[in-house]
Amino acid sequence: MDLEERLAVFIDYENLALGAREHLGGMQFDFGPIADALAVRGRVVARRAYADWSYFDEDRRMLTRHQVELIEMTQRMGASRKNAADIKMVVDAIEMAFERDYISTFVMCTGDSDFSPLVHKLRELNKRVIGVGVEKSTSRLLPAACDEFLFYDRLEGVEVPDEDQGAPAPKRGSRSRRPASAPDRAAAAAATAQKAPTTSRRAKAAEAVAEAVAEASAPDASVPDVVVEPEAKPATRRRKKTDPAPVPVEVAPEAEVETDVSEHEEEVPASSDAPMEVRVAQTLADLQSSTSGAVTASALKRTLLRKDPTFSESDYGFRTFGEFLRFLADRGFVELAAGPSTGDPEVSLPEQGDTDAAFVLLRDVVRESGGSAALSGLKNAVRKKRPDFSEKALGFRGFLQFAKAAEAAGAVSLAWDDDADDYLVTA
Repeated sequence: MDLEERLAVFIDYENLALGAREHLGGMQFDFGPIADALAVRGRVVARRAYADWSYFDEDRRMLTRHQVELIEMTQRMGASRKNAADIKMVVDAIEMAFERDYISTFVMCTGDSDFSPLVHKLRELNKRVIGVGVEKSTSRLLPAACDEFLFYDRLEGVEVPDEDQGAPAPKRGSRSRRPASAPDRAAAAAATAQKAPTTSRRAKAAEAVAEAVAEASAPDASVPDVVVEPEAKPATRRRKKTDPAPVPVEVAPEAEVETDVSEHEEEVPASSDAPMEVRVAQTLADLQSSTSGAVTASALKRTLLRKDPTFSESDYGFRTFGEFLRFLADRGFVELAAGPSTGDPEVSLPEQGDTDAAFVLLRDVVRESGGSAALSGLKNAVRKKRPDFSEKALGFRGFLQFAKAAEAAGAVSLAWDDDADDYLVTA
């Protein structure tokens, strides 16, 4: 335990949230994949996110679930204070570096190159620095300054919409919180096309969003032909919730602004819906990729507890964690070998195989589903058969891209189904 890294996480939330919405098909930012990635790198002792939270009302609950401290940087009198959160974040990081020697690693969640001097100073103070940012909104200067940089859209658990599926990304000033539904997008596109060509692009987008919201809430109401300020009371507008992509990793689907989450939903861990062998395989794969040595059972257990503090092998009917691992080993989910001490074996994953083998696996799963299956639930079915499956480990950005590659290789066929509003995979 004494050799574990102690991590402090600082989040430039506006940079990450707007970067995800603008460059990742309008998707909602989720801190869960970042939390999982950091869990295998050490013990997180501080989590702070900086923003004017009046613009991110729906995001507060997601961050609170992950025990993130919200630092409020309020915009006053309509004045622009873009750098206020950045300055506060820098001051707090430097203060923590001097006052808390036990913190060995600083995690800077931002893609802004303005933080490069901070990164250099932290490294001068003998601190390790890990950066996290959305790839397309991250400055090229920042990753080179860090000891390690994680692109959010490459993390396990982040399902980036494909270009032909994703909603158009909102403008930076729009502060929209959710991707628009299909009727909203159509209405916005039609309204934008009817505007005079002399209207600016930003004004067109603002008017289109205003008209779409007005039509959804009151079909008979007319929209005044004025330019709506894009930052005017975004938190009071109810937006239609889109269904989150079904992935077997921890996600934090957002409720609507005016809908309260029940007490039962607050108490249930977000990762509890993933099968136990999937959770173990994913955690073990992350540990193997982030450490140079072998992974022991004790290290695996500590990491599982970081991801879900309620995890207990007794919930699955096992007396000890070693017995739990032997059960998984007997079924081919993991492999065990003699470890550095008695009762602490080394744990590893079976060889996953190459891309062709993964295509065959996909085809077999589709055939077992009756010859056809919807893409949205197919990844769960694949992982039930091979818990260590990861399309990102094979070099694909998302499961849709993996399925298209399997189609190009002749393993399956892929076609869009308008009735199901999803791809249909056949074999």
